[in-house]
Amino acid sequence: MKVNEQVRGQVTVDSVATLEDLAKLANYSLMDTLNRDPDAQADGADHEPRQVFTGHYVPVKPTPINEPEYVAHSKNFFRELGFADSMAQSADFVRMFSGDISLVPEPLSKVGWATGYALSIFGTEYIQQCPFQTGNGYGDGRAVSVLEAVIKGQRWEMQLKGSGRTPYCRGADGRAVLRSSIREFLAQEHMHSLGVPTSRSLSLYVSKTEKVKRPWYSEGSRSMDPDMLILEPVAISTRVAPSFIRVGQLELFARRARKNEHLKAMEELEKIVLHLIDREYSEVIDNKLSRGEKVVLLARELRSRLTLLVANWIRVGFCQGNFNSDNCAAGGFTLDYGPFGFLDVFNPHYQSWTGGGQHFSFLNQPVAAQRNFEMFCSALRTLLASHQEYQQELDDIQNDFSIVMQAQMETMWAAKLGLETFDSALFSELETLMTQTPVDYTIFFRELSALPDDIGPLKKSFYKNSQEMDKRWSNWLTKWKSLIGGANTVSPNFREELSERMKLVNPKYILREWFVVPAYQQASAGNYSLVRELQDVMTQPYAEQSKGVEDKYYRLKPFELFALGGLSHYSCSS
Repeated sequence: MKVNEQVRGQVTVDSVATLEDLAKLANYSLMDTLNRDPDAQADGADHEPRQVFTGHYVPVKPTPINEPEYVAHSKNFFRELGFADSMAQSADFVRMFSGDISLVPEPLSKVGWATGYALSIFGTEYIQQCPFQTGNGYGDGRAVSVLEAVIKGQRWEMQLKGSGRTPYCRGADGRAVLRSSIREFLAQEHMHSLGVPTSRSLSLYVSKTEKVKRPWYSEGSRSMDPDMLILEPVAISTRVAPSFIRVGQLELFARRARKNEHLKAMEELEKIVLHLIDREYSEVIDNKLSRGEKVVLLARELRSRLTLLVANWIRVGFCQGNFNSDNCAAGGFTLDYGPFGFLDVFNPHYQSWTGGGQHFSFLNQPVAAQRNFEMFCSALRTLLASHQEYQQELDDIQNDFSIVMQAQMETMWAAKLGLETFDSALFSELETLMTQTPVDYTIFFRELSALPDDIGPLKKSFYKNSQEMDKRWSNWLTKWKSLIGGANTVSPNFREELSERMKLVNPKYILREWFVVPAYQQASAGNYSLVRELQDVMTQPYAEQSKGVEDKYYRLKPFELFALGGLSHYSCSS
């Protein structure tokens, strides 16, 4: 480890080559400053479902997977962190990030932590999913954070997903299977490469011997629900973010404060809000401000981040699928890649999760985000009971969410179309044409980015062709050309610059589910080459790449793959 200097008591480094190097960067702000559940076991032996009535976190020891084997690590993220690639396969790193933290070097903690949160679905809080029917048993059921570290001036929390049971496991086994772990591992780094704020992927390990049963789809099944049980290898992926504080966490502490459920309820709400600001918003919210001023600025900043985030989701064809408040990061980035999906065919109502309904469908994501933001503001309002002026400011920020969201969407659509300003009539006609044709969302916008002279290149994205639709498309293209400045009359330099600008917002490659399925199928048999190939391709989504890559990954979804369970839709992510 090459040491640079001391900053606020933290060592900063150019490179981290060993776990001992990483240990020197540890700084556990959550466990050091927030309240521990007083009923918890200090040694983290807390793996049975139970109610958690108070405290911000529960100390939990992760449960290691048996005989861990390296699958992949994020080379790009390692490089950003200054980590040596060799560390990902070193024995002590593999041991820690496959769940065994009993032997970690000082000052790393030998106990991790899990957190509770509330659940609201589309703006309505639910407690039915809690086994105790109280809402006190809902939280991180199979995710355990094991490290907070300040690396190159940035605080990161590292969380093991699939690392065994916690008090919030609701009776489940606390494991994640290789299939869903590969999906999340690939998706997080793909989204980062797309320029979409997201949690990140660090590493992925699979057990050579440990398997669990999961409901899934038989080969060729077109059932909406799984029709069989299968044995799948268990895996642990490490996801990384500045924090894993969710809107649902603030809801939980606000509910306890409003109901005076215990003596420290209001204090715990204030502490989690201030901790969120310190972790996620310290650069934009001055610590010297009053509590009311901080709360108002927090709401305003999350509104800005959340609206931009959802506009970016739609820009790249991403549908979160299960955008409950517990899956909404309070830091305003993409969190929890469960039943997500990327569009093949453009469909405003696209939803790959069979339990998601239209309220979480592709073009309804702005409304879903607004519902989560309303729950966030409701939680913050609890802190402003005696500050009428700040309550009014908070109300105004909440009420203007849809206006800010619409502005972000219009800016995004204008950028995808290469326009200086959004044209509602042009876009409305385009949306109708894309739906009626239908078209591949990604391929269409990428081909449009080349500023075609006629609709010939655009037809690469068409799943159906008809002379009548061709005429309508030609008319639309003529209108579009007139709005971008008469593409046939402007200078070659303008065309080239506009094309390059459009290609920077319209990716060529997206992580389609039918690319991922063969990768995790091969991986379950011990062959990880396709996982690593996808990792390489999908972390360069705007690049042209090779002809071989284009032939394989820039094409329409084969018709025989439509409506297949576990590929076009699924009921869970495991």
